Amino acid sequence: MSGKPVLHYVSVRGRMEPVKWLLAAAGVEFEEKFVETKEDLQKLRAGGSLLFQQIPMVEIDGMKLVQTRAILNYIAGKYNLYGKDLKERALIDMYVEGLADLNELIMYHDFKPANEKEKNLASIFDKAMNRYLPVFEKVLKDHGQDFLVGNKLSRADVNLLETILVLEEFKPDALAKFPVLQSFKARMCSMPNIKKFLQPGSPKKPPLQEKEIPALLAIFE
Repeated sequence: MSGKPVLHYVSVRGRMEPVKWLLAAAGVEFEEKFVETKEDLQKLRAGGSLLFQQIPMVEIDGMKLVQTRAILNYIAGKYNLYGKDLKERALIDMYVEGLADLNELIMYHDFKPANEKEKNLASIFDKAMNRYLPVFEKVLKDHGQDFLVGNKLSRADVNLLETILVLEEFKPDALAKFPVLQSFKARMCSMPNIKKFLQPGSPKKPPLQEKEIPALLAIFE
C-alpha cells in the first residue's frame, strides 16, 4: 500500500499507543481502524493479516507489520529516530527496553483485581522513583545534551516522555525530585509535533476507564 500508515488496534491505550507517539513525533499522519468486536479480530485473522494472530498490526510501505517492537523499530529507522550508528542504536534500545519493563507494569494495572490495585500502584511508584527515573535523570545530566542519545531526538526520548506523562496521571508530582527530567519534559512538550499530539482531539488516547474493560476483554476471549 501507499499513503498513510494504517493502524489496527482496539480503541484504547495499550501496545499501539507508543506507535502513535512515534509517528506523531515524526510528523507522520496515520489512519486508525479500530477492532471493536471479537468478529473484527477474527476477520483480520481469517484474512491472513495477523502473522501471529495478534494485534497491534500496522500497514506501512506494502507490509502488514505485527509485534510492537518490530513496528517501532521500523518506524524509528524509517523516520531517522534510531541514532546515527550501531552504538547509538544500542543505547536507544537499552533505554527503551528498560522503560518497557516499567510500562508493562503500568499497562496491566487497570486489569488487576480491585483488592490488589493499591499495592500494585505502590509497587509501580517504588520502581519508578527508585529504579527508573533516577537512571534517566543521571543519563541526561551526564550526557549534557537535550536528548538521551547524541544530540538528536530518538525513539528513546519519545518513549521516556510518554512514560513520564502516564506516571504523572497517577502521581502529578512524580518529577518533583528530578529537575533534569522536568526540563526534559518541558523541552519535549514544546516540540511542535509533540505539542500538536498533546492537544485535545488528537489520536492520543485517554486513560482506560473501568467500564471499558469488559467489552475490551470480550474481544480477546
